[in-house]
Amino acid sequence: MNCYFCQRNIEDIDYKKVELIERFTSGLGKIKAKKKSKLCTTHQKKIAKAIKRARFLALLPFTK
Repeated sequence: MNCYFCQRNIEDIDYKKVELIERFTSGLGKIKAKKKSKLCTTHQKKIAKAIKRARFLALLPFTK
């Protein structure tokens, strides 16, 4: 599978990198499904956790 983070050898996903995280949210602000985002299971879990943290700290909106 062509995981975005596996291709670029990115191990940790930082919740403060809002531009990167927004790539994996839909137009309404929902987290994209694994099939749509084309991420592997480990990175999908990490990106979901980062998105939730960014939302809690008001770096990302819950809805648009």
